[in-house]
Amino acid sequence: MLGEVGGKWLDRLHQHVAKDLRGKGWSQTEIASILGSTQSTISRHVQKPTIELSASADEAMVDSWARELSQALSSLGPDANVIRQRLIVEMQFTGNQTLRFDKTLTGLDLDSGQLESALLRRLEWAIGRLDVKRIQHIIPAVGMNIASCTKGARNAEQVAAFPGRIAVVNGKLRHHETPAFGVSNHLASVLIQAHTMNEAKTSIINLRPEINGDKVDVSGIKKVCDQLGYSFASCKKGKLVGSHAKLDIILDEGGYGWEPSLYVLAHNPLELIDRTHQIAAELGGV
Repeated sequence: MLGEVGGKWLDRLHQHVAKDLRGKGWSQTEIASILGSTQSTISRHVQKPTIELSASADEAMVDSWARELSQALSSLGPDANVIRQRLIVEMQFTGNQTLRFDKTLTGLDLDSGQLESALLRRLEWAIGRLDVKRIQHIIPAVGMNIASCTKGARNAEQVAAFPGRIAVVNGKLRHHETPAFGVSNHLASVLIQAHTMNEAKTSIINLRPEINGDKVDVSGIKKVCDQLGYSFASCKKGKLVGSHAKLDIILDEGGYGWEPSLYVLAHNPLELIDRTHQIAAELGGV
């Protein structure tokens, strides 16, 4: 949500802390360890000119915080270990609307049951973010679905999706039941194939590809992929064609008794929603 501004804000903070600690005798490896970065990144931070922000007040605030942080870290020493982080973020929007998040990061690994529960919650949240007005022109006539898996999944029972299909009713997306594991064999099969080739991709949605006359507009979809920097792969009746190190978009042109499908892949359910909106806009949407 912070977008480009947030990225620069964090880079400037890390850059100042890195330069201050380097001046205090810390090695680049020690700085990388305390900041959760890499030695090569710290090297670039130290050598490059200071990253500029669009507002001088923001620069002053970030620089002040960086000085406080580097002084504190210097007193603790490079052997100190971070065992907990608490992040508080507040964003104010027009209309006097404010969002505030207070989160604690512990570095602990969740067990498999917790991971699965968290994945189901993310699917619920993701479907709530889908904007039916933006995607209605690419919703399949038989409905669509969203599926996601944990890292290393190799069968449909390890893939979570919505039972049945997600459809549009009275202008709103509707699903009859909450997401569950092992309920979508076809979409799960495509996801498992993709995940086996590109383990970073754990989420998928099926959409209706653009059709000119009675044929899928393959060239148009490839052009959209080129514009967005997405990889393109083919699928024949649910079976991926070839081997791919990177997978973003999979097109199944369909055939007799088999509906054409456009599959979008992402690293997680929320990124999947953003990609779906992006693809929808490029394929003639709002």
